[in-house]
Amino acid sequence: MMSTAKSESFVVLVGGQSRTEVIRSLRDAGVKLNAHAETLLAHPAFDAPADRTLRIVERTVEQLGLLEGAVQSQVFATARSQGLELCPLVTGPYLRLALMGQSNAPDSVLSAGRGPAGAIHVASEPVSEDVEYPKGFYLRVVAGQP
Repeated sequence: MMSTAKSESFVVLVGGQSRTEVIRSLRDAGVKLNAHAETLLAHPAFDAPADRTLRIVERTVEQLGLLEGAVQSQVFATARSQGLELCPLVTGPYLRLALMGQSNAPDSVLSAGRGPAGAIHVASEPVSEDVEYPKGFYLRVVAGQP
């Protein structure tokens, strides 16, 4: 999520590279892409994204006050009500490169309908109403492999 507040945040430059350059940067850094990431990288948002500087904040669902959890639309609405904004879709790969020191996930299990354990979910608007289309990027390290 993005914020205009300066506390508990960091700045990352996103955009300004072609799709090919972004993919090359990820591969050069040893980042593995799953099929969902490849699908998102093919989205027109990556055709020629303008560069911009974002202030990124990380919040858990619980930190947003949703102690029992919530569906994505509720999480996003709550975040917005607290002055946070969703990130542009193109943020995911740039954030991955900025956070290469992320800790290992506790396991390598992927579970349908839920985010994988140890993942950072990049909050961005879904770009398709198709339930089969990926909803956004997540960042995870499994056995030392981002």
